[in-house]
Amino acid sequence: MFSNQPEELESNFSNPSQRRELWSVWWTSLKLGMTSFGGPIAHLGYFHEVYVTRKKWIDDKSFADLVALCQFLPGPASSQVGIGIGAIRAGIWGAIIAWVGFTLPSVLVLIAFAYMIHTLDTSVFGWLHGLKLVAVAVVAHAVAGMGSKLAAGQLKASIAFGAMASVLLWQTPWIQVAVIGAAGIVGLILFKQEEPVSGLLKSFRIGHKTGILCLALFVILLVALPIARLISGNEWIAIVDSFYRTGSLVFGGGHVVLPLLETEMMLNGWMSKEDFIAGYGATQAVPGPLFTFAAYLGALIHGIPGAVVAVLAVFLPGFLLVIGAMPFWNRFRRNVRLQGVMLGMNAAVVGILFAALYDPIWKSSITSPFEFIIAAGLFVMLMFWKSPPWVVVVVGAAVGQLLL
Repeated sequence: MFSNQPEELESNFSNPSQRRELWSVWWTSLKLGMTSFGGPIAHLGYFHEVYVTRKKWIDDKSFADLVALCQFLPGPASSQVGIGIGAIRAGIWGAIIAWVGFTLPSVLVLIAFAYMIHTLDTSVFGWLHGLKLVAVAVVAHAVAGMGSKLAAGQLKASIAFGAMASVLLWQTPWIQVAVIGAAGIVGLILFKQEEPVSGLLKSFRIGHKTGILCLALFVILLVALPIARLISGNEWIAIVDSFYRTGSLVFGGGHVVLPLLETEMMLNGWMSKEDFIAGYGATQAVPGPLFTFAAYLGALIHGIPGAVVAVLAVFLPGFLLVIGAMPFWNRFRRNVRLQGVMLGMNAAVVGILFAALYDPIWKSSITSPFEFIIAAGLFVMLMFWKSPPWVVVVVGAAVGQLLL
């Protein structure tokens, strides 16, 4: 399970079956990148629908374990989940391809928006609100599916409820980390008799040496980039440092990156506050991870090269951390003495997802009975008609444009 062979990087291209796996990872993640609207929590709903329910690349419990891990790590949690699933499916190249596929569509759109910022008015587009209603349906579907498996029974449901209440009452960047940690402790106490997990990540192809290398590189860059920036005074190094440091310090989801990036942009005088806010609005309207906001900012600073550098820099810490942690997380989750910890964490993940269904997704989307009816209809399409997520996205956008 924990292969440390260096040839794994080349083998993905030399074996026809592995090339097919990589193509499958690319095409699946690209479609998700083009259709996953609604922000990081909604992305988890899309991922669950595609990777767990439809393709069965990962089971419910492993998916929740991976979500819990990514919630603990700084960085874009939904993108890290996609990276982790790519690694499980096709090794390190699968992780890279899954990230590129999920990220590329919104990067291209936001670069284009950076060049059209003073001529485009998005306020007249009803389809934007339609996509918010799609996010309500997607997250509700994910809560229903994961809750029935991971928060069943009085104890697990109570942990999920406590997590939900805590996240809603204390809305700070660290609350999700604290809630998952507390749920793990509660699970360790309450679920001592649970059976260990066995072999759920059989296709996991990243070994300990790769993990240690990634974790070491994360620390080295975090320390070295500010020093290099100070010594050199080079603006490109300053851009890399600002975006890398921001990506290294974000806990609690993609939205937290916005105030950190605003501080960096304003202090360095790279753009006006008006241009920054306009880009933030555009980022809410495109599919894919919120961290692709960096593409817009980089494009305003130094055109397309600036966008490429900014995107790579802001995503790199999260990529290194999830690849570095996964080999050790996999061993941890198979330990019989610590399975109760995972059960508690999994229930907490359901509660956190349930909280997000209310705030910000429900509160920012459902303001009238008519909007509730539309969202409920989209939920029926997902839950009972088994419609593909992209179909639901198209229907939601069309209904929004026509009726809202």
